[in-house]
Amino acid sequence: MSQPPFSQPLPRQGDPRKYAQQGIEISGFVDLKQLPRLTSAVADENARFAVVLSFKIDEERKRVVQGSIEGEVGLTCQRCLDTVRVPLVCAVNLGIVWDEEQAKTLPRDRDPWIAEEGPAEFYDVVEEELLLSLPPVAYHDHACVPSEHFVSKAPETGAQEQPKQNPFQVLEQLKGTPKK
Repeated sequence: MSQPPFSQPLPRQGDPRKYAQQGIEISGFVDLKQLPRLTSAVADENARFAVVLSFKIDEERKRVVQGSIEGEVGLTCQRCLDTVRVPLVCAVNLGIVWDEEQAKTLPRDRDPWIAEEGPAEFYDVVEEELLLSLPPVAYHDHACVPSEHFVSKAPETGAQEQPKQNPFQVLEQLKGTPKK
């Protein structure tokens, strides 16, 4: 299968119901700077995502959008606090519905896209899918922090500490006494 060209931006708006009726596929790129919520969740602002969205009517006569979103973002490594590059790959599988009631009729493997009459924002859908695919934490694959930073040492004190008294010591003594 050949890779679609991503030399042009993804159309920002369109009517998803008409696109599904006509079986239209759109593709293009979306810059991270166009996605404000995702921009605030990542460590850099220089990323581009390749997007393919195929609109169609499925075998149950429901309007659906299927496709993929791929790209790479910089996140903050939770060990060293430097930027780590993380690939994001999203499989899009949405059912186009009018309201929450229709959303309940969708199969479990399909998320609802509640779209009003007329044009809808495709960038909002792309942003939602990317936000959902962010990892909960990000780490470098290599050891980015020296291992001696993970060793804990007990604080050195000048005086010997007294052993702590065991509150169950009395029970231990009673257990050792012979029964009469």
